Amino acid sequence: MPRRHVRLRPAPTAADDARRVDAAVRGGLDALRAELDVPAAFPADVLAEVDAVLAEGPAPVPGGAPARVDATDVPFVTIDPEGSRDLDQAVHLERRGAGYRVRYAIADVAAWVRPGGAVDAEARRRVVTLYAPDGRTPLHPPALSEGAASLLPGQDAPALLWEIDLDADGAPTDVGVRRATVRSRAQLTYDGAQRALDDGSADETLVLLRAVGRLRQAAEVARGGLTLPTPEQVVEVDARGRWSLTSRATLPVEEWNAQISLLTGMSAARLMLDAGVGVLRTLPPADPRDVERLRSTARVLGVAWPDGADHATVVRGLDAAVPAHAALLTEATTLLRGAAYVALDGGAPEQPLHAAIAAPYAHTTAPLRRLVDRFVGEVCLAVSAGTEVPAWARDALPDLPGLMTAGDRRASAYERGCVDLVEAALLGDRVGEEFDAVVVDVRDDGGTGVVQLRDPAVRGRVAGAALPLGTDVRVRLAEASVAERTVRFALDGAAHSG
Repeated sequence: MPRRHVRLRPAPTAADDARRVDAAVRGGLDALRAELDVPAAFPADVLAEVDAVLAEGPAPVPGGAPARVDATDVPFVTIDPEGSRDLDQAVHLERRGAGYRVRYAIADVAAWVRPGGAVDAEARRRVVTLYAPDGRTPLHPPALSEGAASLLPGQDAPALLWEIDLDADGAPTDVGVRRATVRSRAQLTYDGAQRALDDGSADETLVLLRAVGRLRQAAEVARGGLTLPTPEQVVEVDARGRWSLTSRATLPVEEWNAQISLLTGMSAARLMLDAGVGVLRTLPPADPRDVERLRSTARVLGVAWPDGADHATVVRGLDAAVPAHAALLTEATTLLRGAAYVALDGGAPEQPLHAAIAAPYAHTTAPLRRLVDRFVGEVCLAVSAGTEVPAWARDALPDLPGLMTAGDRRASAYERGCVDLVEAALLGDRVGEEFDAVVVDVRDDGGTGVVQLRDPAVRGRVAGAALPLGTDVRVRLAEASVAERTVRFALDGAAHSG
């Protein structure tokens, strides 16, 4: 299920109300971390091993494997949220005849993490980087993830260099991956990249990113892929100490950039399936009962479902700013249940597809922030070169699905708890106030559900007789408990469609 993300942007000064909210949020976050056993500082032996590895430099390429190539002449750029330091991917695109060549450099974390060492063991304990309003809990020590292993601009860094040739329609015609040394030329932000594309100042890589991104989006539609919009919730406090929570829509350049990552993950899955070894990220097809429930909900909400249209087509046409559509999008999350990691060694699984992508898929583009990607990268290197998968990577495959499932479960609970906590803290002194909202979910009893406020961008439980799904309502804040991370509303007044 898509996660809601929250980001905290503190101001240099803060008034009393801001300090109160800040103390409530940070105290609540400490309690949440203790509850979920979120790791704190890295152990001394991990930090000592990092110091030793940095002194030695990247590990040499194993004997029998192709040598690392020098690709520092390729003008890669990274595109990430503002302030990011753990840069997993750098991209370069160029025309190739009537088609395109995509070069995607992925941080070579295995060059820095010694198999069976302290850093490796700690990464298996942490599994993924965890994000909270007051910072992140990294998978690897920052000296690696935000330093030597990161694809920072102007820094020569070991990488896994994917080269994917596409035809004029954006379909892959050739795929390969090898070890390389790369040097990113610039660290772009999503806002800056989008601005450059909009005002015509973008360079060739960004212009081609837009072109290839659109082709890949069209290919996703043709495959029957399903993407749900997941706006980011942003918590801010201005110089006067006034706190706010707003919703930030995804920029087109983010979606085009994500298509390059999806293309690489699909290419990795194809390599591993052909070789019968690796780890896939799978999602079963939507349960027909959930699809029929979504169709019934659309009918109740008055959302058009054209004859012959499948659920992916209908969902792609929804606008979260329209109340009835927001409600249908909430219901559509039930179509994305059952995601799993599947290890293969000697054959293909019975169900290899990721239904939302409508193709086989693997995580391989975020090794600084996700454990499994390091191992998938090693498998793909070996398959692409026609060599044996390193024993340390192959031996880990059976354990990775369980580790990743547990890590993802904790990450989901952590993000959900963070959002609930911030919402409760920001509304703590507004109990009794009324807000404009949209009913986005109704439970089977018909008297309880979930509303989305217009401002601030908060969701909370609501109670009231015959809740009108998908309509604008006026609600009263009945409870905002930081300790319980709970926001609860009561339905007030008459509802009206919007």
